[in-house]
Formats: sequence, C-alpha cells, structure tokens
Amino acid sequence: MPKFSDFDLDFATGKAGEELVNELLTGGKTVEVKTDIKWKNTGNLYIETICWYNSSSEWLPSGISVTKADYWGFVLEGSVLLVQTEYVRIAIAQYGHPINCNIPPNPSKGYLIKPEHILAVVKEQTKAV
Repeated sequence: MPKFSDFDLDFATGKAGEELVNELLTGGKTVEVKTDIKWKNTGNLYIETICWYNSSSEWLPSGISVTKADYWGFVLEGSVLLVQTEYVRIAIAQYGHPINCNIPPNPSKGYLIKPEHILAVVKEQTKAV
C-alpha cells in the first residue's frame, strides 16, 4: 500500500470542514476554510503565509498572504470560528509567533496564534462600530 502524504490524508478532513462552513454562509461572502486538528493539544492555530513549491523550487506567498476570501474559517472539533480575513491579518501582526512547518512534501512558513487573540482583535476592531 502506498504511503500518502499528510496532505492526502488531511484533504478529506478539510473538505468536510469546508462543507460545514458552506452550510452556515449567507449573503454571497467567500470563505477560506482551514481545519486545524492540533489546536486542541497546542492551544494554537497555524496560519500559513508562504509555501515551498517543488515545481518551481522556490518559496512563494500562500495562505493568508494570497487569499481573496472575505472571511477565514477555522474548523475546530465540529465548531467554526469564522472571522473577517482582515481581522485575522491584524491579529497575526499583533500576536502571531513565526514558525517553520517542515513537513514534507510541502514545507511552509506561517504564524501560530491563539484563538482568543483573534477574538480580542475582533472585539477591538468592532468596538468603534
């Protein structure tokens, strides 16, 4: 039996998360959905910003750096944290801890952030509204 990469194994989990968020959406907004299965053990969410592309042998922007989605959704054990993408970017700038994720075949770089830090930014950003 061939060994599948983590991406192959995590794809089904991610797809189920996307379908859950799709059911929740109204109003034609777009959502980038990430399913983080490690957060319950670490207390952190991983947000990718660049990825190594084997085809071009270079690091290129990815994840939150290139998304055009209105919202960023984190599927966390059957719950969804759905936040405007701009708030996630602000939270990364204020609270994010840079990290290298060296998992073959597609290493990436990004930030670890606690969900409560994202919610703190949402609270602060919406206070004036």
